[in-house]
Amino acid sequence: QVLDPAFRGPFGNVTRWFLTCLNQPQFKAVLGEVQLCQRMAQFDAKKFAESQARKEKEKEPPRKGEKGEKGEKEPPRKEKPPRKEEKRPQPEEELDECEQVLAAEPKAKDPFAHLPKSPFVLDEFKRKYSNEDTLSVALPHFWEHFDPEGWSLWYCQYRYPEELSQTFMSCNLITGMFQRLDKLRKNAFASVVLFGKDHDSSISGVWVMRGQELAFTLCPDWQVDYESYTWRKLDPGSAECRALVAEYFLWEGDFSHVGKPFNQGKIFK
Repeated sequence: QVLDPAFRGPFGNVTRWFLTCLNQPQFKAVLGEVQLCQRMAQFDAKKFAESQARKEKEKEPPRKGEKGEKGEKEPPRKEKPPRKEEKRPQPEEELDECEQVLAAEPKAKDPFAHLPKSPFVLDEFKRKYSNEDTLSVALPHFWEHFDPEGWSLWYCQYRYPEELSQTFMSCNLITGMFQRLDKLRKNAFASVVLFGKDHDSSISGVWVMRGQELAFTLCPDWQVDYESYTWRKLDPGSAECRALVAEYFLWEGDFSHVGKPFNQGKIFK
């Protein structure tokens, strides 16, 4: 009873779009036939006042001491003790189809459940790396607590540097890989760096992973990008490993093995 033809006049395009929607089978299945308003409802002050008066009267509680039909006061009623309501078990909420499918799926197994416990707490190192000085606090903490039996260090290098063009696109490669590895964050840390400039760049990085093998093979979802890189396991006791960890975690150093200047880096944590 609103939006009559006169009102809809200036909105021809909107009306046409609305009618197009209404004539779609999907809309008809839910709404049925819809008739547009021909005459807008008029406000009737008298009817409104009467309906309001009725509502107010219904809300009024009966007055105390009012006489009944025979003019006699009603005797006071004895108050009954309140009944103790027994708690009934509430019915379980019905799940929709999507929730039923999710509930029926087996819980995902931890890919690292087969590994023994390690004293190295990766989250503690990540907090040091994020909140304190890397050179004076985070790196000493890392080497003091690193467990070479429960964790491993890897050097990676992008296989196809000749295909890298704009540096922002190369950074998107790194970011996209990190996003697809989101569920690996509790068991890995990495610093991946882009070197060089537009049309002359390379990507390489250092990874810390749970276990002694590449973690990407433990889950199909983690295998999208890793084959685009070469991987070399590092010896935690070697000078080379210490130098690479320092350079990549600090984003500072000669990076003599690369041959290109540092451009920017990304941290997986």
